Amino acid sequence: MIRTPALSILAVVTVAAVVGCHRAPPPPPPEPAPTVNQDSIDAARRAREDSIRADSIRRVQEAEAAARAERDRRIAEMRNTLASQIFFDYDSDALSAQAQSTLDAKLAILNANAAVRLRIAGNADERGSDEYNLALGQRRAAAAKRYLTQHGIADDRLEIVSYGEERPVCQQSDESCYQQNRRDEFEIIAGGDSLNPTD
Repeated sequence: MIRTPALSILAVVTVAAVVGCHRAPPPPPPEPAPTVNQDSIDAARRAREDSIRADSIRRVQEAEAAARAERDRRIAEMRNTLASQIFFDYDSDALSAQAQSTLDAKLAILNANAAVRLRIAGNADERGSDEYNLALGQRRAAAAKRYLTQHGIADDRLEIVSYGEERPVCQQSDESCYQQNRRDEFEIIAGGDSLNPTD
């Protein structure tokens, strides 16, 4: 008959044998360190250079587009200045201070753009005879031309015409309309496609 202590020893030995058989597996070997691949380094460098070059090209293109837009804006502004009308008092061909200021703005553009030619059209309101208003329109156009030529613009760059009361911009028979119809209009007839923005 086996004694209890012997059974205990046997149990411990059995447990130790079982535990010993179920030992944890050893850890996996460490991953090998990555090796430096010169092709990968070169590809990354080329990608970085391409990105810098593309960014530089984009910035240049954006700057060029902004410069073109600014040039177009300035040319449109010049066209508007050249086309801006001047107005006259009733039965008068005298240039007001405002009319002279408008003509001065045209002078700067005309001086910087020698190929530009203008047609100046004189107009009158409906009061007075057709013949009188045609003559008044002619005097008004001539007054603007004279101002420009006296300030250095060649005579052959300016032509004049009178429409008298034939081309009203306002049809009402009141003073606010009459004021709008007593005017000189300006039209670019040559050199408009080669305008150079002035500084």
